[in-house]
Amino acid sequence: MASSIVNSLKSNPSFSQTLISNLFSVRSVYTGKFANINLYSRISPLGSPNLSLVSVLDQWVEEGKKVRDVELDRIIRDLRHRKRYAQALEVSEWMSSKGLCPFSPSARAVQLDLIGQVRGLKSAETYFNNMTAEEKIHKMYGAMLNCYVRERMVAKSLSHLQKMKDLGFASTPLPYNGLMCLYSNTNQHEKIPDVLSEMQENGVSPDSFSYRLCINSYGARSDLNNMEKILEEMERKSNILKDWITYAMVANFYIKAGLNEKALVFLRKAEKKLYKDPLGCNHLISLYASLGSKAEVMRLWERRKTTSKKQINRDYITMLGSLVKLGEFEDAEALLDEWESSGNCYDFRVPNTLLIGYCQKGLIEKAESMLRDIVQKGKTPIPNSWSIVATGYIEKQNMEKAFKCMKEAIAVLAEHKGWKPKPKIISSILSWLSDNKDVEEVETFVSALKVVIPMDREMYHALIRASIRAGKEVDGILESMKADKIDEDEETRKILSLKQDKAE
Repeated sequence: MASSIVNSLKSNPSFSQTLISNLFSVRSVYTGKFANINLYSRISPLGSPNLSLVSVLDQWVEEGKKVRDVELDRIIRDLRHRKRYAQALEVSEWMSSKGLCPFSPSARAVQLDLIGQVRGLKSAETYFNNMTAEEKIHKMYGAMLNCYVRERMVAKSLSHLQKMKDLGFASTPLPYNGLMCLYSNTNQHEKIPDVLSEMQENGVSPDSFSYRLCINSYGARSDLNNMEKILEEMERKSNILKDWITYAMVANFYIKAGLNEKALVFLRKAEKKLYKDPLGCNHLISLYASLGSKAEVMRLWERRKTTSKKQINRDYITMLGSLVKLGEFEDAEALLDEWESSGNCYDFRVPNTLLIGYCQKGLIEKAESMLRDIVQKGKTPIPNSWSIVATGYIEKQNMEKAFKCMKEAIAVLAEHKGWKPKPKIISSILSWLSDNKDVEEVETFVSALKVVIPMDREMYHALIRASIRAGKEVDGILESMKADKIDEDEETRKILSLKQDKAE
């Protein structure tokens, strides 16, 4: 159930809830240690989420190799962690249908949760309702509650939890934590402390996650006094884990409130709980940057480098973002050079961090120059890199350069088919194009753009406006617009009236 709770929290953009979710985050790196030895080693490298795993599983059996429930459970757990839910469900259903190894109630509860994620709530409810009363053990009820929580269905979640209470299935913190997550995600933070109190009244001891959710609920409402009281209650419980996540969350709320001295107290506490956790170190670096403390940022970065022989791209992204936030661009440039010589996989999210920083400071020409230098080194930027620079030029009203950068973005699309430009950028460029460029150039751009996004009204409007300016007929454009089931609206008629005005 914890996995679903965490996924639910991740949909909330607040930093504190991201910290909550990171309790369960793990740096998963496939080392190849067991290559060609076990089933996991065959499935793990198959990165495409659209790839069916049934043939791999069947082939394993055809080769006369054993299938173990422990290994299949591990594969399902790994696929869920990497958000390859459809594949995880495939493995789960293969496991349950083949009967080659035990399929435990826990595995079946995971299957129910996966059905909800992949096929939707109605399918999950059907699966649950088709079970016999004997099969509906507490784990099944917990999985079904996860499905309701994930869909943010408050009434159904409350009704289902009440059934769990009536059946004696609410004797652990998990269902209560699920309800608190639901209230957090539906912005009903004021209800969370009551759930914590109810747990305690019902003889259910809160765990660290329960306290963290309650701390977050007070912080989200800027009730810092009660936030600290709950933290003190948590600290008094010797059986409750107090980790860096909790203290970093509290520090973040004090930073938001402008209480920097209080924030420093809890950041120090968080540091004492870090040990060698790279994820925690990155979060604290970001928080120290938010405090404007370059010295603390650099100190933690050096600590990070002494506790780990190699820094991964995520570490460099965090550090670059922190230096940008501090306005230390020379240091950021030096760090980018260090990353480029580190031997790490060239991930454009790293230089993009500096590109964004330049654009935020209005240094758009420098951002473009940096990007073109990268091209000169033989690297092909991802579309988003060019889009970042295009956005910067739009904000400076330099539409000619914004247009050129967006053309570059579309030109490298073939290697990054999932990319979609931001509608606001496209809208600005189309509007400018239709008023300033010849119709052939507008047609060329729209033709390239429709490979990225479906033809829409704005694209047609740009073509119509440019054609009218050029004195060309627009009947063919209007027919195509109609064929694409895009009706004429008031804006269309306003543009068409320009044709009449021009004729007069």
